[in-house]
Amino acid sequence: MAEQLETRLLIGGRWLESGKRLPVIDPYSGRVIAEVAVSDGSHVEQAVAAAEASGMSSLTGAQRHEILLKVSAEIERRGGELTRLIVAESGKPLRYAAGEVERSAQTFSFAADEARRLHGETLELDAHPGGKGYFGFYHRFPLGVIAAISPFNFPLNLVAHKVAPALAAGNSVVLKPSSETPLIALKLAQIIQDAGAPAGALNVLVGSGSTVGQALVAHPRVKMVTFTGSLEVGQIIRGSAGLKRVTLELGSNSAVVVEDGARLEQAAARCLVGAFAFSGQVCISVQRILLNRRLAESFLEIFLPGVEALNRGDPGLETTEIGPMITEAEARRVERWVADAVGQGARVLVGGKREGAFYQPTVLDRVKPGMDIYSKEAFAPIVCLETYDDFEQALARVNDSSYGLQAGVFTESLDKAMIAFRRLEVGGVVINDFPTFRVDQMPYGGVKGSGSGREGPRFAVEEMTEIKLCCLRL
Repeated sequence: MAEQLETRLLIGGRWLESGKRLPVIDPYSGRVIAEVAVSDGSHVEQAVAAAEASGMSSLTGAQRHEILLKVSAEIERRGGELTRLIVAESGKPLRYAAGEVERSAQTFSFAADEARRLHGETLELDAHPGGKGYFGFYHRFPLGVIAAISPFNFPLNLVAHKVAPALAAGNSVVLKPSSETPLIALKLAQIIQDAGAPAGALNVLVGSGSTVGQALVAHPRVKMVTFTGSLEVGQIIRGSAGLKRVTLELGSNSAVVVEDGARLEQAAARCLVGAFAFSGQVCISVQRILLNRRLAESFLEIFLPGVEALNRGDPGLETTEIGPMITEAEARRVERWVADAVGQGARVLVGGKREGAFYQPTVLDRVKPGMDIYSKEAFAPIVCLETYDDFEQALARVNDSSYGLQAGVFTESLDKAMIAFRRLEVGGVVINDFPTFRVDQMPYGGVKGSGSGREGPRFAVEEMTEIKLCCLRL
């Protein structure tokens, strides 16, 4: 595989070597599948300068649309190849990797549409007494150079959600992908180049957050930072970015409230996927399930056997549902968190064991808000159960969190659905489904410790453009 991959840095349309290489390790087999060139931060100025000189802002909407549509079509055409690459470097099971590739093609397609929709509005300035004799309008203009920092868990689609709308709006990008999963980002960069993007429209630097990431965040000519990752790193970025535009997609400990029994089998089946897909390494993974007490026993009769039946093994097989975590160190962290919770009174109903980088799908009850496994982002195949007697109490428990990304509520009552929508302190409320639901054109993002700003091509384009007003005295 390695000889077929581009493993160098991309700056100004040229693939460059560096003085150091980083091994990319298959989490399942533990073998090195490639070595990529790593920047120590010295290439940041070069990449920013190349991005400034790319000429992206001078392309017409039709040209940007055409480039992005070609990228979307090429992702679809090479779906099998891209899927296998995601499986190899992230350990994501084949079924979920294939879904990510399909979604990435959609993300570029939606962004291509936005390239042709970029517009402003006219303004009735004479609605104000002082505006008599004036006519106004505004238009959206690209910001310039955007720094994009992406994580390992969706190494193609989360890159797409940053790069595609940036290019649609006429910006250029310096991308720092996760050091665990850089290969798919480099492959995407090749596809974007081949689609006709100007040299420097997308530059890719592999390196650590403390060197490359921090240098990009602090760079005076970078106009915006878009980041997906942990709350702790997001806080550092927010403190270092100064007056730059910043979009932060951070962590969560997403909750599902199961209030009614009419959809109990559906709720159990969806929570099974939402809690354990890609070993829970999803920002909107189901981490907390709040059950109306009268439904709890019936729910568990369906849910727990489903957890025990999940098929663990080689992520390259179509039958595999549970693969390894991204590193054994992450699996060990989860092992500690579960042991700490059990030491404080939690009970393991299913799972609770680690084997190398694998952590068994695990269900806990008797959890308490002060436990790390409950209050922090587990980012692991862990779900915590609790019961409640009153719907309003359940909503209050969902809100009793430093996070607020998405929440799910299963109810047949329209009144309760709308109460949940109004009262839950999250960026998205999903009625009669899990909080893990996301389609790529919707506004996606959180409140509180889950971040700021929204992704989804239309909404990201708004974040990535500046409104400029024109006033005409008639």
